Amino acid sequence: MLLSEPVLALSCGPCSPAFLPPYSACPPTPPAPILPLPPYFSCPPPPTPPGPLPPLLPLLLQPPYSPCPPTLPPTCSPSLPPYSPCLGGLLRPWATPLEGVTVTVSQSRPRGPAHHLTRVFYISVSVCCAVIFLVATILAVLHLHSMKRIELDDSVSDSGSSQGLSQPSTQTTQYLRADTPNNATPVTSYPSLRIEKNDLRSVTLMEAKAKVKDIAISRERVTLRDVLHEGTFGRIFHGVLLDEKDPSKEKQVFVKTVKDHASEVQVTMMLTESCKLRGLHHRNLLPISQVCTEDGEKPMVLLPYMNWGNLKLFLRQCKLAEANNPQAISQQDLVHMAIQIACGMSYLARREVIHKDLAARNCVIDDSMQVKITDNALARDLFPMDYHCLGDNENRPVRWMALESLLNNDFSSASDVWAFGVSLWELMTLGQTPYVDIDPFEMAAYLKDGYRIAQPINCPDELFAVMACCWALDPEERPKFQQLVQCLTEFHAALGAYV
Repeated sequence: MLLSEPVLALSCGPCSPAFLPPYSACPPTPPAPILPLPPYFSCPPPPTPPGPLPPLLPLLLQPPYSPCPPTLPPTCSPSLPPYSPCLGGLLRPWATPLEGVTVTVSQSRPRGPAHHLTRVFYISVSVCCAVIFLVATILAVLHLHSMKRIELDDSVSDSGSSQGLSQPSTQTTQYLRADTPNNATPVTSYPSLRIEKNDLRSVTLMEAKAKVKDIAISRERVTLRDVLHEGTFGRIFHGVLLDEKDPSKEKQVFVKTVKDHASEVQVTMMLTESCKLRGLHHRNLLPISQVCTEDGEKPMVLLPYMNWGNLKLFLRQCKLAEANNPQAISQQDLVHMAIQIACGMSYLARREVIHKDLAARNCVIDDSMQVKITDNALARDLFPMDYHCLGDNENRPVRWMALESLLNNDFSSASDVWAFGVSLWELMTLGQTPYVDIDPFEMAAYLKDGYRIAQPINCPDELFAVMACCWALDPEERPKFQQLVQCLTEFHAALGAYV
């Protein structure tokens, strides 16, 4: 039968009403049961049949019917596929497929909430990675910038210290005379400095003994000889320490101890202050080596022996001998001592250790002119004229202290630089006392007004300019110890070339 024949409307039970071609017929037997259709499916648009179509066939291919139901209706022929194709989302039940027309049914998997969560997860991970990369890049740039800035500061400071010998800066010259006050306003906050408070009274005697328990030795190994220095309650002996493994071997030591009437607070301060340099190793430092803390005995602190003893006492002896022997000690030797002190303090600054009491009295010297910095244990008792009480029941080295230490009790490496400038003045004057004519209670106002110690006699201007730099009101403007070492080394070499 040709396709051009007219289309008839047939009624065959469940398949009617439907417009079927005349060549289609309902099966005599009922159709086989149909499997349930999935809840969601899609069908591609029907392909175009080959050849000329009858006038009514295109109308049959359009979807005038109801939407596809959740379950399939019965079909008209057992030869049909389990369910009929849909046109545009509408069911089109025809009995027999057209000849030459291939019908393809495809199903696409639905995209539910799981797919949405997976997509959100990947987006979140990508954003986090981008943020981490951005932060790492910013930190790397900041680190490189800070390293370049440090290198630039070092180069500038090195060049400035080398030029300081020949041409003192404007900041330096304003301190060159005591009668020309500096009206600069003191700085009260120092964010780049490590600041400590001077507080030793919070430590008990038991805690002080516990700190030195690991280096404690038997009292029987120590033999006391001559008394080198004696105060109100403290003494320094020249002693001998017997070797632990071989008693025939002896080692000379300094022995710091207290008298019988010393109070517990004084004993505690001696032990606590003796531990200031403990564990530090440098050629210009002299830390404690052993202690004796046996019950019933006064504690003893042992240090390696230095032949010429205390530096301040040595300088005063040189001053007494200067009248008979002007060549007893040269200016070049004094500068060499200052270089050694600066080297030791530079090591302490790198280790972030603040001495708080740098002075000639807290240094020792041997017969080879080697100078070493010690702690300030018993210094208040052995040098009482160098310490004063300002009404707070605490003896402090007022004449060696920086302005911020006097006003706020703040100590830092910059305050140690100030004390080094005063110690350098002590060297050039062979142990004289600084600010001897100034009342200790007036020291803070005197310094705040810009007054400083006068230039010593026979002290070169270049060397006094180094001292004056150490006495700047602003701690940030004071030189670092490494700069002082370089500057004094160049000046020492210039003295050698001149002589």
